[in-house]
Amino acid sequence: MSFLAPAAFAFAAAIPVVVLFYLLKRKRVVKLVSSTLLWQKFLAETQASAPFQRLRHNWLLLLQILLLLLVVLALARPYFAGQTHSARLSVVILDASASMQATDVAPSRFVVARADALKLVDSLRDQDKMVVIQAAANAEVKQSEASDKSALRRALQACQPMDSPTRLTAALKMAESLTRDRAGAEIHLFSDGAVPELGDFENKNLPLVYHRVGVGDNNLGLTALDVRANPDDPRQRALFASVANFSTNDWQTEIELRFEDQLLETRPLDVPPTNTVPLVFIASQPRDGVFTVRLTAKDDLAADNQASIVSLLPKPVKVLLVTKGNRLLEKALRAAANVELAQADDLTDPAAGFDFVVLDNVVPTVWPAGNLLAIRVAPTNWFDGLAPVEAPVIVDWKSAHPLLRYAGFDNVQVVQGLVAKAPSWAVALVEAPQGALAVAGELGRQRILWIGFDVLDSNWPLRVSFPIFFANAVEWLNPAGTQSSQLMVQAGDAFRLALPAPVTEARVTFPDGSTRPLPLDTKAGEIVFGDTTKEGIYHLRAGTNETVFCVNLLDAAESNIKPRPELQLGKFAKVAATTVQRANLELWRALAALGLAVLLFEWWWYHKRTA
Repeated sequence: MSFLAPAAFAFAAAIPVVVLFYLLKRKRVVKLVSSTLLWQKFLAETQASAPFQRLRHNWLLLLQILLLLLVVLALARPYFAGQTHSARLSVVILDASASMQATDVAPSRFVVARADALKLVDSLRDQDKMVVIQAAANAEVKQSEASDKSALRRALQACQPMDSPTRLTAALKMAESLTRDRAGAEIHLFSDGAVPELGDFENKNLPLVYHRVGVGDNNLGLTALDVRANPDDPRQRALFASVANFSTNDWQTEIELRFEDQLLETRPLDVPPTNTVPLVFIASQPRDGVFTVRLTAKDDLAADNQASIVSLLPKPVKVLLVTKGNRLLEKALRAAANVELAQADDLTDPAAGFDFVVLDNVVPTVWPAGNLLAIRVAPTNWFDGLAPVEAPVIVDWKSAHPLLRYAGFDNVQVVQGLVAKAPSWAVALVEAPQGALAVAGELGRQRILWIGFDVLDSNWPLRVSFPIFFANAVEWLNPAGTQSSQLMVQAGDAFRLALPAPVTEARVTFPDGSTRPLPLDTKAGEIVFGDTTKEGIYHLRAGTNETVFCVNLLDAAESNIKPRPELQLGKFAKVAATTVQRANLELWRALAALGLAVLLFEWWWYHKRTA
């Protein structure tokens, strides 16, 4: 048996005081009477109450001492925690992702999960140890291995929920390394289970205990947001949004569109159960700014009811085509929106003042420093080796890549081409059995798109995917388009800002209005800001320039707040949610109840004697 509050034994000093009350003589008033015949028995009793005489047997005294002992024991909070022969390690992983802010349990899932974790701290024996890890977009060790319960409680109280998705892999890998070869070690995960599959742990035999929190799925959330030029009117902007209903009830609400602080449109919205509704807004944009889409629904999760995106007005894209003559390629590039095309036979200036350069079967005198589209350019150091192939057969292409949006390579035949193995900085866009026919990636700060065959040596220009592909290429290679896509990050991901020139000071303003200076290396070529745990609009001032960027959740898996009854570890392994919580077996309630019973009995005994 151990005690949570051993200092309460100091109250046992009150026991001698109770005994002293029974030793002291009661004060009596002197009265004159005519005869003592009737007072003999009373006089005998008064002699026994003289101060500091031998204490007589008294049941009331014993009952009061017993009551006081029970009260002192109850205040000391005795408990049983079981007995083991060695210290036990517990690794607590507290899910602090956006879904844990759901209010289907009061006040929120995160607060309930943290309270359960604190109970686990109370159950530790003196030699037991615990590690506290907070898991959201990243894993953070809040308390290393320790047995000090006060430090562990402070670490758990310091954990706060974030607006980011759940990424448990890093936290579980850390916990697995801590519990490996530790007898009796356990990993306690406090979460609602809104996590992707954890296939990396299928064969790890994790000692994982899953404590599930949450009961409902009442949520409506924004899962996608994008802005582009209106195809029908380039002077306007088209915003594309997706709203998902993850509950089993029909949702009827409103959705608002704002530009900066101006309300542009309010639209009624009806989303059927477990369905997603796509939305398109058309709006005029007088200047560069931020569009915000907001749901007015009062659901259980507020973090996914609003999303913002920076919209930059389109500017002409200056493209240099270095070619010996290719009318089909020239027409495809000119057909793209806002393209100003210039042609040349060679490139002699690495920074020629163009947004990107297209090399059509030409090796330039000087390689461009900016973004580049290279078509059948062989002498490069991008690949370990290039191999010519006659009539390569296209067997696969990355349809999910932005360059191949709505542009497939079915029925495209190539007479002759070069194949290569995709380097580490790029992905293979189009593949033949012998290797990649097209790759795309980012080398340093330069975006590169390489096509290994001459478009004139194929029937590709006769396919509808030909102009679509080069329209996508113009958008992907345009530095302004790259900047616009980088101005929206998912909560928890780092925001990166390239610096054209070194700066000496930088400051960021958070969505709540608070500001923070950023430490800078005067020789750094970019700023990396990682404190993006809350959704909203951020302002980063570097030197005299100010950059606005947006942080959003936009994660369907996180918006689906239905608590999972089990965690899937790969295809075959899984961990069911536990219904048992380990805690100390405290005895103070039983002792307090027993003390109350003794008090009632003492009251009854006293009145029985005096009746």
